[in-house]
Amino acid sequence: MSLHLNPPCRAEHIGSLLRPQKLVAKRFEYEGQKCSHTELKIVEDESIPAIVRLQQKAGIKSITDGEMRRGAFYQGMFETLGGMTVIPARSLSTFKEYLPYVAIFHMMRLTEYPSIYTTGKIRRTKGVHTEDFEFLKNLVSPEDVKYLKITICGPTWMHLRHGSEHAYDKSVYATDAEYFEDLIKAYREEIDELYQLGCRNIQFDDPTFAFFCAESMIAGMEQAGVDHEALLDMYITIYNDILAERPGDLMVGIHTCRGNYKGMHYSEGSLERIAEKYFRNLDVDCYYLEYDTERSGGFEPLRFLPPDKVAVLGLVSTKVSQLESISELKARVEEAAEIVSRGTPKRSRQDALNQLCLSPQCGFASVFEGNPLSEEEERRKLELVVEAAKQIWL
Repeated sequence: MSLHLNPPCRAEHIGSLLRPQKLVAKRFEYEGQKCSHTELKIVEDESIPAIVRLQQKAGIKSITDGEMRRGAFYQGMFETLGGMTVIPARSLSTFKEYLPYVAIFHMMRLTEYPSIYTTGKIRRTKGVHTEDFEFLKNLVSPEDVKYLKITICGPTWMHLRHGSEHAYDKSVYATDAEYFEDLIKAYREEIDELYQLGCRNIQFDDPTFAFFCAESMIAGMEQAGVDHEALLDMYITIYNDILAERPGDLMVGIHTCRGNYKGMHYSEGSLERIAEKYFRNLDVDCYYLEYDTERSGGFEPLRFLPPDKVAVLGLVSTKVSQLESISELKARVEEAAEIVSRGTPKRSRQDALNQLCLSPQCGFASVFEGNPLSEEEERRKLELVVEAAKQIWL
């Protein structure tokens, strides 16, 4: 059995990688307005080839640029699209109190946080991640271009954060339907151009669906009078509208992130609450799932995984330096395969195993400062994923 699907691969990773110290220092300068974007880009351009070599040497095929050009995983679409205004210090009063990370902001005694407000009609006036892809494409052989992965912030990110009340100016969009109609168009245009450039592997990063598994958020929504089931359905429909006419050879996955801020997570709760809708109604090919600790619950929700979809099990932690054992990883993958095989429709354990892949649970640096691991520990984690995948699937 091949380690390389077409993609996803048996040995995957989520996208972000530790920035070299020179880039971290330059990003701090840039954030503090002590250097220009041109100066920052020079260091980014210097850093990415080494990150590509790291992945190649570890045996990773689905290579990313490590998100070296981002301060945080969600940057890109919302900052670049026309009609979006960056507000460097937006009042937390415009953020939904029930969001898991907003509670942490309050614990940190923050009263404001950078965000986006839609002040004009949303339009894609230029490529968002297209230049990143072309730069990355030049660093690998032509036969490996199809494995390259571009990570994109999910379309629901700002709407869940601010709700209909504060996501967009009411004089620009009267309803959520109008707001999302233009946002969906912009996402489709971005994906279409990436495809034309040769991209065949896109991963949406979206904590939204994990947050719907958190009892604290559900309770908060109910207290605020929010119909969370209707909102979940709406978000699934938005993704489906974006992806409705994608080419058959474009692999689209979604990472169900539970928060990854310098080694800290935001939300807990089993996928059970949303599993049937998430796995059966959401029109993606692949799910990148976090299963590194008990906070995510068990594998039981995987019984809803349809036979034509893949689940990438995030069993290796990017939050701690301790290296997992291959025997433990094997056992957990076998446990997940058993549950998938008993799902509806039932399938053989071998067919169920063929629907699974292995990865770290999240990126190593969802924010540019990174998680509390060394670059050597990061390398060992990636090599572990590759070696475990070989032993499980070959």
